[in-house]
Amino acid sequence: MPAVLIVLSAADHWTLKDGTRHPTGFWAEEFLVPHGIFREAGIDVVIATPGGTPPTVDQRSLDPEMAGGEERAAQLRAELDALSGALAAPARLEDQSPGEYDAIFIPGGHGPMEDLAVSTDLGRLLLGFLDAARIVSSVCHGPAGLLPAVRPDGTWAFVGRELTAFTNEEEAQAGLADKAPWLLEDRLRAAGARFRSGPAWAPFVVVDGDLVTGQNPASSREAAERVVGLLQARAAQPA
Repeated sequence: MPAVLIVLSAADHWTLKDGTRHPTGFWAEEFLVPHGIFREAGIDVVIATPGGTPPTVDQRSLDPEMAGGEERAAQLRAELDALSGALAAPARLEDQSPGEYDAIFIPGGHGPMEDLAVSTDLGRLLLGFLDAARIVSSVCHGPAGLLPAVRPDGTWAFVGRELTAFTNEEEAQAGLADKAPWLLEDRLRAAGARFRSGPAWAPFVVVDGDLVTGQNPASSREAAERVVGLLQARAAQPA
């Protein structure tokens, strides 16, 4: 059975440029939709966080206005409740090995901007996935977790790769661009990514070989489906 490692932020806030803490965590849809798609495809899923700390869901992602209505918000809450045991005792990110998994998936929410963006343990893990030609995937603010994947010579492992993430336009429309200490699109471009984007808030996914990235929450389903497709294609290849 294929296995996917889902890495969630352990942060419950994002430190803004004035030093205040913006309450956050992981975005419910960006975790729950891919998790469900992976499980429906018969894929084993392991959830890990820095230090094995129980992750915090961004409560805004459960607001009916953000979730897409009362019914959808209630569904997301029910799905979170069903996974409460796994979320209460995640694996330690520091203990994970690329050899145990076929893919890694990093959901967003602003939490990754606080901890995963500077996680040397995640950076080490991602280098192992890349060097073993395993699938690296992420959505929305999750690609902040790609930033610490720096090789011993100082080069970023994703230089020249096509990818997407939450855009400056979307951050501005969300009301946090002026308060942010840095913007994800800017940081990825400066690091050397070939950044691509679609219309704000619409599904948009970029596949560059074994790298799959989605732009925003609405891209979660397609990003996960692309990962499943790549895994199925690899499984169908002659040994």
